[in-house]
Amino acid sequence: MSGCSVKKFAINRLGDSLANSSTTYSADDDPELVGQALPFSLKLVESLLAESPAHRGLLFAATSGFTAYAYAYVQQDADRIETEDLERAEAMRQRAARLYLRARDYGLRGLGIRFPGFTQALKRDAKSTVRGAKRDDVPLLYWTAAAWVSAISVSRENPDLLADQPVAEALIDRAFELDPDFGSGAIHGFLISYEPARQGRTGNAAARSREHFDRQVALTHGQLAAPFVSLAETVTVQAQDRNEFEQLLKRALAVNPDERPEWRLQNLIVQRRARWLLARADDLFAK
Repeated sequence: MSGCSVKKFAINRLGDSLANSSTTYSADDDPELVGQALPFSLKLVESLLAESPAHRGLLFAATSGFTAYAYAYVQQDADRIETEDLERAEAMRQRAARLYLRARDYGLRGLGIRFPGFTQALKRDAKSTVRGAKRDDVPLLYWTAAAWVSAISVSRENPDLLADQPVAEALIDRAFELDPDFGSGAIHGFLISYEPARQGRTGNAAARSREHFDRQVALTHGQLAAPFVSLAETVTVQAQDRNEFEQLLKRALAVNPDERPEWRLQNLIVQRRARWLLARADDLFAK
């Protein structure tokens, strides 16, 4: 019994260390190196979760890690190769969906530790269920919603997933109520892209996206490329405003990744997408 306790203690300590080691990756200046290393790290997290399934830090690491990996290294690659190999791009999107759903399930497990029966209750009445979440649940609410919505976005022909949209929406809306400026405006960044897809809300979705854009840019002092690319991809393409589209992407590319080391990797990945979008402008806008 003593040996089991020592093993459990060691696993939990290692889990704590892994759960708090995100800056090791976020400050890296080599996206390809990180992309090759992440699968090993994620599988290590999963192996530790097999030994300590209720470790909330590891569940958060799995939720955020699988979501970020699926977006940066699977979904974006699928978008880039679609014009050359449609079949492969679709296979990669299916893989991205599976990774997003794996991330979502870890997030739901993490939320279920504090709220037993959370997933089942969420399916019955999502808005009422999320009311019990508190401010320190925001990171898991945010990443679980991000994973869920991302899975829906790459699985448009899956009616079961599409039906889950109001549930995922309830998670992100509760996170926004509790801590709207969480993560240097991460929720605002999510909502820039999400507002145009929101179901059943009246009013101007583009105006709401712009409000979230303005807030995230203010919170990050214009040193994060993501809000510029998000607004360009959603609002300006939908409005067919090529001039603003190009201006926003150029602002994203003007961000110096070294100014904020904690955002370096994210900025480099987003700037790669900005360059790809600029190269595709003729396909996105009517002549």
